[in-house]
Amino acid sequence: MSDLNLHPNAAESLKRWHEMIRTGNLKALSELLDPDAVFRSPMAHTPYPGAQVVTMILNTVFDVFEDFKYHRELATADGLSVVLEFSAKVGAKELKGIDMIRFDERGKIVEFEVMVRPLSGLQALGDEMGRKLGAYLASAKPR
Repeated sequence: MSDLNLHPNAAESLKRWHEMIRTGNLKALSELLDPDAVFRSPMAHTPYPGAQVVTMILNTVFDVFEDFKYHRELATADGLSVVLEFSAKVGAKELKGIDMIRFDERGKIVEFEVMVRPLSGLQALGDEMGRKLGAYLASAKPR
C-alpha cells in the first residue's frame, strides 16, 4: 500500500497479510502468528489468547465482512506496529475501523486489535460474530 519504515521482518509479514486479504485466502495465517498472539475485540474487554483462537476469529471476520478494503497505513517509530484503516459492510450496515497489529522482531504477530465505528456497524458485526462463534469464543476466554 504505502512505504512504511518497518522492521524488515514486520514488513515481510505485513506484505504476506495484504496478499492473503487480496486473494481471499487466509490459510497461511497461522505462519504469521506467534503461538501466544492475542486478539483484542471491539466487543470484549478481555483479549482472546492463542494463535488458534486468533486464526479462528480472523477467518470468521473475513467471512462476515463484505466489500472489505484497506485505505491507509501508519507505522510506529520502532517499526514493529502498524495501524491499518479499513471499511467494510456487515449486511446493510457500513462500518469503518482500524486494525492495530503489533509484530515482534521475528515478524510474528503478537497482538491484533480491532476498533470499529459507528455503533450500528459494531453491533451488526458483534451480532454476526456471536451467531457464528459465540460458543467457541466463550470457551476461548481466559478464566
